[in-house]
Amino acid sequence: MDKKFLAILAVVLVGILGVFLFTRSDTAESPSGSTGGTISNNSKGNLDSSVEVIEYADFQCPACGQFFAIVDSVANKYSDSVKFTFRHYPIDTIHPNARAAHRAAQSAANQGKFFEMHDKLFINQNAWSQLTDPTGVFESYASELGLDIAVYKVDFAAATTNDIINADTAEGKSKGVSGTPSFFINGVKIENSELNTVEAFSAKIDEALAASKPAPAE
Repeated sequence: MDKKFLAILAVVLVGILGVFLFTRSDTAESPSGSTGGTISNNSKGNLDSSVEVIEYADFQCPACGQFFAIVDSVANKYSDSVKFTFRHYPIDTIHPNARAAHRAAQSAANQGKFFEMHDKLFINQNAWSQLTDPTGVFESYASELGLDIAVYKVDFAAATTNDIINADTAEGKSKGVSGTPSFFINGVKIENSELNTVEAFSAKIDEALAASKPAPAE
């Protein structure tokens, strides 16, 4: 066989292989990529409580930002009696900075500062939501929290961080979450309209606490 033909064939094969590898890499890095990670473990309050409030939220979501003060007040009020858990649920299609914000929060979680970063992201939501690239702002938050910045940067870029976020989102979708914020109390989804004040949210928690108590002996 002609050597020139073999050389051309080799170049073509290398080109095809390169395209294949590039496509696989792009897919792996996409926001909707692997869901093979484990769900996050970001909880506070009474971790042994029989009552758990789970919130699926998007850090760039305006409604989540509005609920932040309510959830924060309720979490402080019931810190001794209820477990409060946050699950990542970035809606990438309408909130382009959400994924980076969730990466920042999960990276902070790796250094024991999830809720500290969580609070900064919501309190300063208007400051970073419209930026073209908010990563520098998030790094400044990490510095303010006393995180090891070198470690934070590695975790922020890690595929495993993205996998955790995707695992949370997949879990939410399996439970019927279609928007944010979405709240569950002991596995039961509660409509936001029933939780839109501290008093209303407290009433739902009080119901769950009462239901969790053992029945009196006859």
